Amino acid sequence: MEIRIGIVQSMKELDVELPTETDREQIVRDVEAALAGEGVLWLTDRRGRRVGVPVARIAYVEVGPAHGERVVGFGAV
Repeated sequence: MEIRIGIVQSMKELDVELPTETDREQIVRDVEAALAGEGVLWLTDRRGRRVGVPVARIAYVEVGPAHGERVVGFGAV
């Protein structure tokens, strides 16, 4: 699963590829909890690296579909 984080006053986005077994709803809850407070949002990517983003600098968070949920083609439902 991929998460894209927009950073305030930065034209670049931060893309983090999470392990395939990551629970999408748990990630959404973790992001919401971090944004409700102060500090740093910590994520662990699929290679085991930890990525920290200061909550005050987050402009937006885009959570991609869970692994295997991508639909490709016209009229795909």
